[in-house]
Amino acid sequence: MSARLVGIAGPLAGAAIPLHRLEISFGRDETNLVALADPAVSPRHCVLTCTEESVAIRDLDPANPSFVNGLPASGQPVADGDQIQIGGSLFVVNFAEPQTPPVEEVSVNEASVLAPFSIMMSREDVFAGARSRADESTPRVSRDLEALIRISGAINAIRGLVALERPLIELIADVVPASRGAIVLSGERPTEIASAAGWSRIPADGRTVEVSRSVVERVLRDGVGILSYEFPDGTAAGGAVPAVLSGAGRSVLAAPLVAFNKLLGAIVLEKDGPSERFDEDHLRLLMTIAGVAATALEHARQVDSLEGANRLLMAHANLEHNMVGESPVMRDVYRRVGRVAPTDSTVLITGESGTGKELVARAIHRNSPRARKPFVAINCAAITETLLESELFGHERGAFTGAVAQKKGKLETAEGGTVFLDEIGELSPELQAKLLRVLQDREFDRVGGTKPVRVDFRLLAATNRNLEKAVAAGEFRRDLYYRLNVVSLALPTLRERRDDIPRLANWFIRRHADKAKRAVSGFSTEAMACLTAYDWPGNVRELENAIEHAVVLGLDTLVLREDLPDAVAEAGTSPAAAADPATARFHDAVKRTKKDLIVRAVEEAGGNYNAAARLLGLHPNYLHRLIKNLELKATLSNPSNP
Repeated sequence: MSARLVGIAGPLAGAAIPLHRLEISFGRDETNLVALADPAVSPRHCVLTCTEESVAIRDLDPANPSFVNGLPASGQPVADGDQIQIGGSLFVVNFAEPQTPPVEEVSVNEASVLAPFSIMMSREDVFAGARSRADESTPRVSRDLEALIRISGAINAIRGLVALERPLIELIADVVPASRGAIVLSGERPTEIASAAGWSRIPADGRTVEVSRSVVERVLRDGVGILSYEFPDGTAAGGAVPAVLSGAGRSVLAAPLVAFNKLLGAIVLEKDGPSERFDEDHLRLLMTIAGVAATALEHARQVDSLEGANRLLMAHANLEHNMVGESPVMRDVYRRVGRVAPTDSTVLITGESGTGKELVARAIHRNSPRARKPFVAINCAAITETLLESELFGHERGAFTGAVAQKKGKLETAEGGTVFLDEIGELSPELQAKLLRVLQDREFDRVGGTKPVRVDFRLLAATNRNLEKAVAAGEFRRDLYYRLNVVSLALPTLRERRDDIPRLANWFIRRHADKAKRAVSGFSTEAMACLTAYDWPGNVRELENAIEHAVVLGLDTLVLREDLPDAVAEAGTSPAAAADPATARFHDAVKRTKKDLIVRAVEEAGGNYNAAARLLGLHPNYLHRLIKNLELKATLSNPSNP
C-alpha cells in the first residue's frame, strides 16, 4: 500500500509527505523526520507507524494530543481521507497514488529563433477561413469537423487541470500528424513560462520536447498562431516553398490558448521529415481546438483554486473543533461517537451548556460517510420563531414583506450532509410539527411555496433541557421526541471529569497564547489548584474563557493565580496562604462581602434565585453553589436570622 500525507493548513500546507518509512516522527525539534515550526507542537509530538496494510498514529506527549477527525488520536489506524491535526497543522491521509500520467520532459530552447519563413494567423483569420470553407464538402473538412466535435466532447468530460493537459495533447495528435507536442502555460507576466507538459509519439526515443522561446513568446505576446518550417540545424529555410518542402527538416505549429480575452499559454507541435508537413489547414484546426481547450483549462484552473480555498477554509474551521480529554467518561463518549458516526441514525446529544455538544456533532459528521458534504449548524434559541421557519425551510419570492427573491433554507443547503439543531427544546409547537414531517417524509414546503422540496440529510440535535419532563408538561411533542431520541448521547459536566482539567487548560493555553502573541509555558501550582478546585458551572466553555482571560491579562511566562478570574482564583486557597493571618483576614472580608451581596440580591429578587443571579451577573448554577458553600441556605430561608 502506498500512502502520503498532504498538508492543507500550517507550515507544511501544500506539501506531500510519503509514508514509506516504518516510523515517521513529528515534532518541533529538528531531530524529528518532520519538523514543524509551530509553538503549539511539542518537541516530540507524535509518531506515524506505517505498514503494508495500515497507518496508525501514536502520541508522544499526553498533555498535547494529536487529533484524527476531531477525536484524540490513541494509536488507532487511520483511513483514506482522514484529517490529522498536529498542533496548528492539518494533514489529509491519501492512500491512492496521484493519478498524474507520465509526461515527457520539456526544455526551452533559448538559441532557436523564429524562422523567416513562417505563417502568422490571427484568431480573426481562423473565423474568416471557416466562413470561406463553410460551403466546401471535402473529406478533410468533414474529418476536421468530426475531430473537433470528438475533442470538444472529450475535453468537457475531463476534470482537473493536471489531468487535462496530457489527454489534450494526445487527442490533438490523433488528428494532427505531430511527432511531439507540448502545452505551455504562462505565469504572472504574459510571456513568462510557468509550466509545461510534453508528449512524444515515440516515448522511448529519449528525446526531450524542445520549445522555442521565440515562438512561444511571439504567440503569448501577440495572441497569433504560427506555422514555421526549419532545418534540423535550426537555420531557416530559404527560397520558395517547394524548396523548403523538398528538404528534410521539421515543421512547427503553435496556437494561443485564449479564454475570456486572457492568454493562458500555448500549444506547440512539431513534425519531423518532409512527409505530411503541417500546412495552413492544420494551423487553422489547431487554433480552433485551442479556443475550445482554453476555456476548459481556465475552468479547471478556477475549480482547482476554489477547491483549494475551500479545503483551506474547512481546515481552519476544523482546527477549532477538537475534543480533548482522556478521562473514563470521555473515552466512553469517543467510543460511542465511533460507533454511531458510520450510521445514518438521528442522534440526540444532551448535556449542560458549555459541555461541547456541537463538538460532538461535528466529530460525528467528520467520521461519517457524509464528511465531504456540508455540516450546517442552527441554534434554535438564537433566532426568533418567524425568522427560524424561513431559516430552516427557505422562502419563495413574495412570501412576506422583504422576500424579494427565492431563498434556500438550511435544510436544503445541507443536501447530502448533516444538519445540527442546537437547543432543539426551544422550538415552538408549530415548528416542531413541521420538523416532524420533514423527518418522516424527507420533504417540506418553502415558506409561501406549494411545491414540495425533497432533501437528504442526517439530523443531529442537542439540548440542555430535560425533554422527557418537557413532554410530560406538554411543552414538547412526544412523537418528535421519539423521532429525535433514536440514539442518545449524554455529555458529562466538567466537574464530573476533573482529571481532564489540566489537559484542557494546557490545550487552551497553547491556542490563546499563539493568538495573543505571548510566550506562556504553563500554570503555577496555585493557579492549577484553583482550576481543579472550581466547580465550573459553565463547563468547558467557561474554562476556555478563564484561560483566555489569564493569557490576555497575565505578564509572566506562567499563568499565576491572580491572572485568573476572581471566582476561579478564590476557589483554591492553599493551606500555606490560609495560615498567614493577613491573608486569612483578607479572605474572611471577601467571604463576608459575598454573603452580604447574595443576601441583598435574593431579598431584592423576592426570593427568586434565578432573578438574583441576573442581578449579580452570575450563572444560576454558580449562585446555587455559592449559597451552598457559604452556608447561606438557612439565612435566606429565614431572613430574620443574622
